[in-house]
Amino acid sequence: MELYKMQQITERVILVGVQTSPYEQTKESLKELAELTHTAGAGVVGEMIQVRESIHPSLYIGKGKIEELRSMIYACDATGIICDDELSAVQMNNLEQELECKVMDRTLLILDIFASRAITSEGKIQVELAQLRYRAARLVGMRNSLSRLGGGIGTRGPGEKKLEMDRRLIRTRISRLKKDLEAVQQHRDLIRAQRTKGNLKIAAIVGYTNAGKSTLLNTLTSAGVLEEDKLFATLDPTTRALDLDDGQQILLTDTVGFIRKLPHHLIEAFKSTLEEARYADIIVHVVDVSNPQYEIQMHVVYETLRELKVEDKKVVTLFNKIDKKSDTEHLRDSRADYTLRVSARRGDGLEEFKKILGQILSENQIYIERLFPYEKAGLIQLIRGKGQLLVEEYKEDGILVKARVPREIYGKVSD
Repeated sequence: MELYKMQQITERVILVGVQTSPYEQTKESLKELAELTHTAGAGVVGEMIQVRESIHPSLYIGKGKIEELRSMIYACDATGIICDDELSAVQMNNLEQELECKVMDRTLLILDIFASRAITSEGKIQVELAQLRYRAARLVGMRNSLSRLGGGIGTRGPGEKKLEMDRRLIRTRISRLKKDLEAVQQHRDLIRAQRTKGNLKIAAIVGYTNAGKSTLLNTLTSAGVLEEDKLFATLDPTTRALDLDDGQQILLTDTVGFIRKLPHHLIEAFKSTLEEARYADIIVHVVDVSNPQYEIQMHVVYETLRELKVEDKKVVTLFNKIDKKSDTEHLRDSRADYTLRVSARRGDGLEEFKKILGQILSENQIYIERLFPYEKAGLIQLIRGKGQLLVEEYKEDGILVKARVPREIYGKVSD
């Protein structure tokens, strides 16, 4: 078996996109692709957008553009190209043969970034599973392309171990990883069951990548999560408890950032992580209003939530980074139950945000303050299981309880 030598090479790539509709935001998508490329450690030396009715089934771009792209690669001394859509095995192989350079696509790029950012064992399992599923269908075409340049994008993660794994070995490894993820899923289900038993409410922080989700969690809870002005700076979810001013407590869970054209392989592999949003009681949608494309990013987030079947949740939209935007009066989100203008880094608006969280938690609860005779101590267990027990103080004539209870059990504990 031939092994390829890996070495650190600064890749010089040309970005390629196809616009099939006048309403497509292809130029903006390519700008984001450039950010992803820089995050992966490569340099962008050129870009090409072709307007055509549909993506070419075997070449991605039209045959007439191939020659133009080949000349651009030579003139820019590029080491490869990155296409803005996911390429089929046929497209990747044909482009590699026509251009004689390394050919990558948006999915491979995002997977590569995820591979470099995964820290926990769960994150690494999820990324490797997504990479192997992607590579299984492209093994033949990618051999030539990856061997053309000894390192760089697409060679992180499992690729560093064996580029030449055949399909049988990949299937075996995928099967093993799926079993590992099932164990992770069972562990998550157990944690969720414990939270339900303790009646702990959960707010999932969602948003486009680099919207400021980790900064929000750090400012509110001192979580110590990595903050960087990069796409997908954090990958592994973090959960922290937040004490509200009215005595209530809620769990905040940071989730992986969303992005347009989020690879299907990633959604499948990260389903157990992304499902944190589905099982949450409240969705906290963080929006980077300093980004000119923030409205499109909001749409992407809601579409991803719909794909994950996250429905019928209270949504609090935080228009973040208002310190970087002068005009904020026009900010609207018709799909949210509450909206706030905040700066997660400076803390602006976060006290109001905590009040809103407390208000949502209290909507279906009634505050009680009662002295229970010792013979009725069993009712306190009902409160503990169904509501929020704030104070439990033992006195000579009974147990003093201060609590918030759901309306459905209020009659049983208030008599």
